[in-house]
Amino acid sequence: MTTMKQAARSARQAGRRLRTMPATLRDAALRAVARRIDDNRAVIQAANARDLQRARDDRIPQPLIHRLRLSDAKMEAIDASLQEVTAAPDPLQRVQAARQLDAGLTLTRVTVPIGVLGVIFESRPDALVQIASLCIKSGNAAILKGGSEAAESNRALFDCIQAALVATDPRFTGALHLATSRDQIDDLLRMDDLVDLIIPRGSPELVRSIQDRTRIAVLGHADGICHVYVDAAADLEQAVAIVTDAKTEYPAVCNAVETVLVHAAVAGRLLPRLREALPQVELRGDERVRALIDVPAAAAADWDTEYLDLILALKVVDDLQEAIAFINRHGSAHTDAIVTTDRQAADAFFAQVDSASVLRNCSTRFADGYRFGLGAEVGISTARIHARGPVGVEGLTTYSYRLQGDGHLVADYTGGARRFHHRDLPAPPAAGGGKG
Repeated sequence: MTTMKQAARSARQAGRRLRTMPATLRDAALRAVARRIDDNRAVIQAANARDLQRARDDRIPQPLIHRLRLSDAKMEAIDASLQEVTAAPDPLQRVQAARQLDAGLTLTRVTVPIGVLGVIFESRPDALVQIASLCIKSGNAAILKGGSEAAESNRALFDCIQAALVATDPRFTGALHLATSRDQIDDLLRMDDLVDLIIPRGSPELVRSIQDRTRIAVLGHADGICHVYVDAAADLEQAVAIVTDAKTEYPAVCNAVETVLVHAAVAGRLLPRLREALPQVELRGDERVRALIDVPAAAAADWDTEYLDLILALKVVDDLQEAIAFINRHGSAHTDAIVTTDRQAADAFFAQVDSASVLRNCSTRFADGYRFGLGAEVGISTARIHARGPVGVEGLTTYSYRLQGDGHLVADYTGGARRFHHRDLPAPPAAGGGKG
């Protein structure tokens, strides 16, 4: 039986091979993965049916069962995601900047893979395919751990992916590994010498637990406390539709709205319409909301809660600045939206709301890697360094500085014989590991 240490070492070796593979080979492997999954759809869905039955027997909440199910529509979405990731430009060996330090001494900054990723996710077996495809596209090796509730689905999908990769080229061997137990995760989180980045994708409790147990860098978000602010200049019909979509289209996800802030000038007209439009949603409001519609009182904790359910907190504010201050204080820097026809108000909202995704006149549910045109996402990050928001292939790269000279010596510059002129150059074409 392979230990987690052996898996991590194998991934490290495979990662060094991946970074030198041409994009054409990585893309061919992803096309093979799509074919293999399509050919084995019946096997995959049979495994998923067993997971679903076990989840029902264990009385897992309905929203989680919904995320677990690999319906025909989800299988089609998996294929579409694979096609889009495959068609995306190669994220590697891109020259981000070029500078001539002196005659014959040229510096470039080039995109490269991060290395070995540990990705831990819950409930959604389709996430395994998204994550695996993004890792291969970006030249990263990975150790993947899905939730136990999706064990059979994950294994069926992983076996398809693994077989397709190795059949394309044996050098893909060891690029992906599937962890199956919590003990393995404990081991993984201690391997800061072999694993470069941990990406947890799941509940706030999962993310916080991972952050507390490792010295490896963690890319993730702890909560999805998302807001919609309905401005005084909002189109109210549009506002009702946006709030309805943001809350009810899929309430059990991190980009669903949890709090709606309403400008006092439109509250009397909007709030009754929201109540009428959302009969299935439990509305909770502050005192000013309750003066206008009959709803239970919102407690202080409601402003800091990610419900992931058909519950929505409502608050009346006096102006845009109060809304912005409230969002920056109570939000989780995930996704926040304004509904307004006032361009200046929108510009102020964009400039001052400190969130990974800031939207105008559209649902918070758009904050998603596939919808943003990234093909897929390995997760959503609320960090303020490296990748932020939906993390696609570009978020799984870092960069390397490459300096080319002709016998240049530092001593010549410290002694004053030569001087730097630091002249920026047009970025040359990508080199090495590209399409060839």
